[in-house]
Amino acid sequence: QVQLVESGGGLVQPGGSLRLSCAASRSISIYTMGWYRQGPGKQRELVADITPTGATINYAGSVKGRFTISRDNAKNTVYLQMHILKPEDTAVYYCYRPQGHYWGQGTQVTVSS
Repeated sequence: QVQLVESGGGLVQPGGSLRLSCAASRSISIYTMGWYRQGPGKQRELVADITPTGATINYAGSVKGRFTISRDNAKNTVYLQMHILKPEDTAVYYCYRPQGHYWGQGTQVTVSS
């Protein structure tokens, strides 16, 4: 079992930035990790994922160039740096470990003026 705890969400104006963190209760060093989001009335979608060493990173087209996923395996933490936020980025953001299908509880990001 592993617990994933997200933090860093909040209310931000359009064009602003936020950094989300996902702290894992156990080592993440050998696992691909990802961020998903679910907006109001929408299905959960992949935002970005990152392989264990960071060698391969995938982004959803809608966030490419604005969001950056990174990881610190020594701290068992994954990050999502978000810039130039738009109202359509409003969602609950979830941390995910595909192996074992572990999800965090989510953190709300609201982009609004």
